Amino acid sequence: MTPQGLLASAAINIGLAISVLCIFSILKKQPTNSFIYYARRLSEHHHQQQQPLSFDRFSSRRLLPSVSWIPRALRVPEDDILCNFGLDALIIIRLFKFGIRFFVFCSVVGLLILVPLNYFSESSQSNHSHYMNSFTISNIRAGSNRLWVHFSCLWLISFYGLYMLYKEYKVILVRRILWLQKLKDRPDQFTVLVREIPLCPEHKSYGCNVHHFFTRHYPQSFQSHQILYDGRDLDMLQEQAAWIQRKIQQLQEKSMRKKYSRNASLTEPLTRDASKITSLEEKLRRICGIICGMQHETVLQKMELPTAFVTFKSRIGAALAAQSQQHPHPFLWMTEEAPEPRDLLWKNLSTPSRRLLLYKIGFFLAATLLTIFFAVPVAAVQGIAKFEKLKKWFPPAMAIQLIPGLSSVVTGYLPSVILNGFIYIVPYSILGMAHLAGYPSRSQTEIKVCNMVFYFLVGNVFFLSLLSGSLLDELGASFSHPGDFPSHLAHAVAAQADFFTTYILSDGLSGFSLEILQAGLLVWDAFKRHTFGRGKKRSPYLYSLPYFRVIPFVCLCLLIGMVYALVSPLLLPFLVGYLYLGYAVYMNQIEDVYPTVYETCGQYWPYVHSYILFALTLMQITMIGLFGLKSKPGASIATLPLLVFTFLFNEYCKLRFLPSFSQHTIQIVKEEDENDEKENNLDINSRNAADAYRPPFLRPISFVEQGSSSNPGLV
Repeated sequence: MTPQGLLASAAINIGLAISVLCIFSILKKQPTNSFIYYARRLSEHHHQQQQPLSFDRFSSRRLLPSVSWIPRALRVPEDDILCNFGLDALIIIRLFKFGIRFFVFCSVVGLLILVPLNYFSESSQSNHSHYMNSFTISNIRAGSNRLWVHFSCLWLISFYGLYMLYKEYKVILVRRILWLQKLKDRPDQFTVLVREIPLCPEHKSYGCNVHHFFTRHYPQSFQSHQILYDGRDLDMLQEQAAWIQRKIQQLQEKSMRKKYSRNASLTEPLTRDASKITSLEEKLRRICGIICGMQHETVLQKMELPTAFVTFKSRIGAALAAQSQQHPHPFLWMTEEAPEPRDLLWKNLSTPSRRLLLYKIGFFLAATLLTIFFAVPVAAVQGIAKFEKLKKWFPPAMAIQLIPGLSSVVTGYLPSVILNGFIYIVPYSILGMAHLAGYPSRSQTEIKVCNMVFYFLVGNVFFLSLLSGSLLDELGASFSHPGDFPSHLAHAVAAQADFFTTYILSDGLSGFSLEILQAGLLVWDAFKRHTFGRGKKRSPYLYSLPYFRVIPFVCLCLLIGMVYALVSPLLLPFLVGYLYLGYAVYMNQIEDVYPTVYETCGQYWPYVHSYILFALTLMQITMIGLFGLKSKPGASIATLPLLVFTFLFNEYCKLRFLPSFSQHTIQIVKEEDENDEKENNLDINSRNAADAYRPPFLRPISFVEQGSSSNPGLV
């Protein structure tokens, strides 16, 4: 990529980002868009019965762009984030903060020490090249003692990164413990999910066997159980009843508008609407009667599944049951901590455990195939980035050179935009596959997707871009001159620094600005208001924070920055800007847009920790290879202890921190039980937990006739 291409990419991305952010700051001030840009706040006001958001009267200020939301987002204290939005949201913010602190340090080291060292190396000529290679490790000749400076910086950056990781893990663990103590009333702390329940041989019932088993083995702590049922038919009936209820309300509102229009010609339409309402109410009454009959105990017993939620009288009873093997056969009476009720995927709970393994294998194979097939667009993108190769493969591309500046845009801006466009749909594709894998909760599904997406991005965006973009081109020259192979390979690693710089620019400036603009929702909302939704009551667009998309993409950019921290330090300032913009954007989205759909109490952090540690390890392995290729084997050998130390640090963190994230601590839950006993809240909390896990189709139906006042409400 030429310097002109890099400058074109930077100029286009910066210009697009500024334009989009200005448009966002104007649209956010318009009351019409409050259902998009203040969705979370509107939903909270609705639940808390507060006054709606107030907007200033129309003035010219509402049509002027502003950036006041950026410093306001950056000043939100962490304690406020934790109290108002939860620990998972705080982890997103701390991930950005971690990257900012780490890469500011790396930028100081790189720009003050490594960039001058690379540029004024022994191999540099009086007339320096204008390419980024002049500022990279490729500009240092093989065997130079200047490589020992890179070696020292590698140890310094690695130890600083490991220190920050340890400190961050420790802080998150403390916050997790405090947050769990604050959420001590959550029903999942008293409840265990039990799968593969054997059928009671005497009563031919799963529920009967659950009661016998837990009253025998947990006589002091067992309280109650909720067996699960195959309620697909009940769900369909309730959805049908809800649709009829909405139709009745719409017809009633339409009739009222016609009635108050005082038009004598509307008598016949009013009579016709009244007959439709009467017919729908009769149909609704029949469906509600069928639902009530299917909710009877004798009917439900025929729909039982070998899965149940078991509630205990204390937290310690639930914790011990969840962490114990209940039966000599490990595939019977399988227990695990129950997800919180709002996090449950009820349909997946009906999947037998024996099928879950097959579904998960199918999910893994489908994601692997997606990774393999994704290599095609990545290779095509790198072909565009290498314009000289593109002209050789596709001669008509030479016409691009006839328009001044177009080749710079094509090679500098277009490849990263196309790549970002392709990979934008990947997280949602993998999420769709994961929903078929049968995970019992939304949080477990998204955590697995987060893991798959990260390694997908590492394989396709990082490694495949490196191989298809530079290394394969260098291999051809290396075969003709085998002695030059080490220098060609060293150049290949650094040659992609400009592409990854444009990738970070596109993903950060364009990606974050489009994220905050919510362009898709704006278009959909405008279409809906002017077509089928005209005159209807509007509601906020509520979507959960896409952790499975945010965390992998940010961690990929952290990985790119770590690998290139010593190879091409000029990339680091772009990365710091990327992280600052992402911090401001997602703080705004967490405050105003995305509601809290579930709370894992920090279970995303162990995965984030492993991603960052993987990036540090990859940085060290890359430098070991580069030292060897630069004819400095002593530096390669001396780096091996650092790699071993990093692996040992990882094992220590697994032993020190990971168990407290994977299960409840007995000491802490016992202390919470004792505090509840002093306040006489333990029995109340356990009874509330038993009620919280009642399946939705078993809860009392509340469809009410709204026609004549003489008719009583339905059951």
